[in-house]
Amino acid sequence: MSTSFLSDRVLGIEPSPSIAANALVAELRAQGRDIVNFTVGEPDFDTPPHILAAANAAMHSGDTHYTATTGTLALRQAICQKLERDNGLTYGLDEVVAGCGGKHIIYHALAATLNPGDEVIVHTPYWVSYPDIARLNDATPVIIPGDESNGFKLSPQALEQAITPRSKWVILNTPNNPSGAVYTDTELLALAAVLRRHAHVLIMADEIYEQFVYADARHVSLARIAPDLKARTLIVNGASKGYAMTGWRLGFGAGPAWLIAAIGKLLSQTTTCPSSISQAAAVAAFAGDQAPIADMREVYQMRRDRMLQLLASISELRFTPPDGAFYVFANVSALMGKTTENGETLQTDSALVAHLLKEYGLATVSGAAYGMSPYIRLSFASSLDVIEEGCHRLEQACQRLR
Repeated sequence: MSTSFLSDRVLGIEPSPSIAANALVAELRAQGRDIVNFTVGEPDFDTPPHILAAANAAMHSGDTHYTATTGTLALRQAICQKLERDNGLTYGLDEVVAGCGGKHIIYHALAATLNPGDEVIVHTPYWVSYPDIARLNDATPVIIPGDESNGFKLSPQALEQAITPRSKWVILNTPNNPSGAVYTDTELLALAAVLRRHAHVLIMADEIYEQFVYADARHVSLARIAPDLKARTLIVNGASKGYAMTGWRLGFGAGPAWLIAAIGKLLSQTTTCPSSISQAAAVAAFAGDQAPIADMREVYQMRRDRMLQLLASISELRFTPPDGAFYVFANVSALMGKTTENGETLQTDSALVAHLLKEYGLATVSGAAYGMSPYIRLSFASSLDVIEEGCHRLEQACQRLR
């Protein structure tokens, strides 16, 4: 069908690169290819049993109907409980909203606030969907280049320079996907000092990976450390990562009541409400036994350490050890300009990703997808066997380049 029927906003974006990469893995495996998948952006654990039990109970008790648009009372209470317990933040029931995943909340928050000409400040490396969601809502993403030398963290100087009278949002993702960067109290306070000078800028704090921080790192919410900014901060979080519930599609936002009401108005016209079953499961996740999170974090720490150990033996790679999430964002600049066994000269990280997949059955995601090249993202949300095999293939590939 002709693209003449499609809107400019749809034609102006690309499909999510990380989702496309994972879909390609599934397609190649269906063809019989042996693929080691380092693209995965989700836990490989099963949803904990007590959460499954809550969903099962909801189904069998007839809890299978529409709910309030912003979420059931029980779920919003559980979200408020989680925010107070884990983040030291107090929110009212009218200050939280549930959606079909964190991405769903981000989209509706931007749709509720952006007008043509508005700007959304995004720092690289960024989660792949931030700029395109801004574009879909007629705004201009303002991209601040990241810097590996400071651990890929947004500096207050760079933030100050990026803010204009048209700035509507700044998006802060900690722990960060793809870099694993976790901001310290001092770093957040420095950013807060800048934001205090610009009262017209809203703050989106994407904290979806908050449960997974390692070694001495700890997650702290900007709204906790700078309470005066809470009134213009939207926390985005959900059940997907911390509770191994990506397929349940349950996220939430916590912010000022006026913004939550506006998001709710849009949701009433788009999805009506999240799945009632997923909401019941999320009540058990947020308000129930938290021990499974600690168990998963311990496993991820072990996998992270093993991947870093293996990558350290590949001299062509450079990386900053991630303090959070479950990815390594590896610098592959030393491989650019090298030639493959087939005579192809690798000029971009995207070309390297294609070469690794075609010749070595190793699926990764290019740094270009995250706004920063030449890098590749490697996920350690896989078993140790998969991590070891994938790193072995990566080492082989690097050794054979000339």
